[in-house]
Amino acid sequence: MKRVLLKLSGEALAGNKKMGFDEATCLGVAKQVKQLVDDGVQVAIVTGGGNFWRGRDSETIDRVKADQIGMLATVMNCMYVSDVFRFAGMETEVFTPFVCGAFTTLFSKDAAVHALNGGKVIFFAGGTGHPYFSTDTGAVLHAIEIEADAMLLAKAIDGIYDSDPKVNPEAKKYDEISIQDVIDKKLKAVDLTASIMCLENKMPMLVFGLNEENSIVNTMSGKFTGTKVTV
Repeated sequence: MKRVLLKLSGEALAGNKKMGFDEATCLGVAKQVKQLVDDGVQVAIVTGGGNFWRGRDSETIDRVKADQIGMLATVMNCMYVSDVFRFAGMETEVFTPFVCGAFTTLFSKDAAVHALNGGKVIFFAGGTGHPYFSTDTGAVLHAIEIEADAMLLAKAIDGIYDSDPKVNPEAKKYDEISIQDVIDKKLKAVDLTASIMCLENKMPMLVFGLNEENSIVNTMSGKFTGTKVTV
């Protein structure tokens, strides 16, 4: 794979702190991504916002406003993580679907691909720019737009299970599963819209636990221990 999109869950970025950033976790991600970049892999990144805000859990405010707050949470995440990446020796650029003053670059495919070809790690913040779409959907959309070879999903759990392992200790993990089965079984590895987009555009996914040692590098080097989602 020469070009991948890495989706980082907000919860995973928080590490054991559950909220905000765990600097050691973020620096560990940066060091792994640098290995990929040094090997010539082009990397785009999308982060979730769950370490700051989970709008779907709110019962008091309008869904549109809740989703907009979530978009801003992902902007904060991308700005922070991109600067950690710079500290680790990489060039970065943060793209958003809406204007954020001088903080980010307004997204276009041409600009994003140009940055990738120039050796930068790029970040897609702000989701799709519209409510009712998750960061999973935004990640798949951007992976398709930049013609990535695959989407890597680094989550707080180490793959896709037949039920929630946090609730069911007997939950069984899939080593490989088709995206059609993910949809049919309602496994919620990513949301339904994202799953259908993967199916229609033949975008494979590799789902793994971010907090496992060298999980990103291992995923790219054939030492994969998560769940492969085929198309």
